[in-house]
Amino acid sequence: MENPNPCLTCGACCAFYRASFYWAEADDATPGGVPVLLTRKLNDFRRMMIGMDGSTPRCIALEGNIGEKVRCTIYENRSSVCRDFDASWIKGLPNERCDKARAAWGLPPLEQDAWNSPGDIPRVA
Repeated sequence: MENPNPCLTCGACCAFYRASFYWAEADDATPGGVPVLLTRKLNDFRRMMIGMDGSTPRCIALEGNIGEKVRCTIYENRSSVCRDFDASWIKGLPNERCDKARAAWGLPPLEQDAWNSPGDIPRVA
């Protein structure tokens, strides 16, 4: 039986780490970029997703319940920081940051067999 994409039942990284990125990744500077209306200015060079500051961060683009069923509402337009975040074992290696976010939400770390094969691409849209 095929393993379902574990990112579609997780979402912990989107509600643990601040998604901040270079300002020009937003769609007011780059067509097809991160929707600027879902961001706020962090400093002169960086923007961040709304909802990512404070003690209980949660990206405005995350829909669903952490650890149950989630999706990124801007998956195709997400920032490089999100594109570059690897879930544990997606490329055959653990990711301590993924494990830490999951632990913060009471989820166990992903196991090596969580993916059908190393390199499966997590589609969270």
